[in-house]
Amino acid sequence: MSRPARALAVLLAALALTTGCASVPESSPVQVLRKITEGDDRVLPPGPTANSSPLDIVRGFVNASGSGMDRHAAARRFLAPRAGAWDDAVSLTVVADQFDTIYSQRPPGSEADRAGVRLRGSQLGRVTAAGAFELDERAFEFDLTLSRVEGQWRIDAPPPGVGVRLSDFRANYRSVKTWFVDPTRQTPVADLRYLPADPARTLPSRAVEQLLAGPSSALEGVVSSVIPRTAKLRTNVAETPDGAVLVDLTEIGDLDQGRRRLLAAQVVLTLAEVNVSRVRLLDDGAPVLAERTDLSRDLFADMGSDAEPRPDVPGLVVAGGRARSLLPGALGDLLPGPVGSGTYNLVSASSSPDGQRLAGVSRADGRQLLVGRAGGALEVTGVRADSMSRPSWTPTGGEVWTVLDGARLARVTLDQPGRPAARTVDGSALAALGPIADLRLSRDGMRVAAVVGGQLAVGAVARSMGGEVVVRNVRLLRSDELTDLVALSWRTSDQIAVVGRRPDRAVEVVMVDGLDWQSLPTSNLTPPLTAVAAAPGRPLLVTDQNGLWSFGADDLGSWRQLVGGTAGAVAGYPG
Repeated sequence: MSRPARALAVLLAALALTTGCASVPESSPVQVLRKITEGDDRVLPPGPTANSSPLDIVRGFVNASGSGMDRHAAARRFLAPRAGAWDDAVSLTVVADQFDTIYSQRPPGSEADRAGVRLRGSQLGRVTAAGAFELDERAFEFDLTLSRVEGQWRIDAPPPGVGVRLSDFRANYRSVKTWFVDPTRQTPVADLRYLPADPARTLPSRAVEQLLAGPSSALEGVVSSVIPRTAKLRTNVAETPDGAVLVDLTEIGDLDQGRRRLLAAQVVLTLAEVNVSRVRLLDDGAPVLAERTDLSRDLFADMGSDAEPRPDVPGLVVAGGRARSLLPGALGDLLPGPVGSGTYNLVSASSSPDGQRLAGVSRADGRQLLVGRAGGALEVTGVRADSMSRPSWTPTGGEVWTVLDGARLARVTLDQPGRPAARTVDGSALAALGPIADLRLSRDGMRVAAVVGGQLAVGAVARSMGGEVVVRNVRLLRSDELTDLVALSWRTSDQIAVVGRRPDRAVEVVMVDGLDWQSLPTSNLTPPLTAVAAAPGRPLLVTDQNGLWSFGADDLGSWRQLVGGTAGAVAGYPG
């Protein structure tokens, strides 16, 4: 099956699932790009074959390094006895599947006992000790020496650390979410990590270790953890005779009931990622939550329930200056009030996650941001510019963001009655990369994704106690491959859909850490594309030169036109 076909098959499976309104779902949905294995222990891959050449030995060593079982026992079969001190734990580098092996000196003759092989390829990034992937694209090249051992070529002294091909990393590592805390809303926030899939019995303990290690660099200084740095495990994480998984912590400090519940949510939701359904969480041998001995994911389903759009809240489409609802698979009626009548001559609009508020960009005095209650008149915010991106809401519906003239971020807060107030936000780290064409807040409000200079950038939203807001930890994702982009939308908490001008890569879905990306089919579409909308459990929507198109589980692999005859339609899901 070709790469686009594989992407299509997985995407259709993902779109076929519906998600609840909670940001902490009751079950983990199938995700595009996430390689989820069952964790069954597997046998080691084969070792070197007899009479292999030095080039074959080096290639086999790299290929076998994807299996981490028994301290990379499969890869160690390609090493000479003198290489027994190889430190495979110092680092883990993910490299592109295609790499070269050439002789670094004259190929050895039949009587030679030593050989030199140069290994070169492309590095994608590194997996930290805490299991987070950090993108770091660069070329690599280094030399290996080999010697004959009982007539067979073996590697003498490989460099410290492990290099794993991307395809092997997908096959042998499992993506999971560790859960931390939004310090403002006091709700759980997911942070993507990777665990070796084998041996499966160690997955719970490894997941807890990653949680105790704290947030990744992508969310550093943005999320917090109720679990203090002093916290340790009193005993190994292990399954009890009655089927619960025991996690006994010590030195967690003096926490009130609310903080204890947040701590419990962090542990239980993290372990749920590795299929642990019941956790016995203890503090120095006593239950962390006095009223419950065993805890499950269901106990925390109420946390952050407004972080994803409610399934009963429709999307909307702006075309010809008017807004109308977007029903499953079809356009709905014009929205009531002036937003539907065309009074504001809208360019774009977005509803809050609960559908109660609306923000629109009007063609008045250049561009003007309006906000208000859905179904009623919108209020002028005082935010004006020559150009303005489609508004993006925070999870609570109390704040909306946009980009002014491709250079400045603006945000407007709304009090309980709905009165708007323009506020500042420091987006200089994004603006320094180039003109900002589009920007969307993640569903939990902790990240932003932006099209900057035609490339995809992500950052984290840091809020101080004094009310200052800064976009920090900014990084470009796959800058060599993802170019000429024009718009984006969050597909899930760890996937971003992007569209652009390149006909060969018009629609793509990218992991939030940049580890992987997939190009989607473009049958029926006429690039270049100008807009995209995505949300969990809902069809992808894009705008091309002929109108608005939908791609979902029921569309049998092709895009279906919803609005024709206009290249300016802009669709959006709540948020």
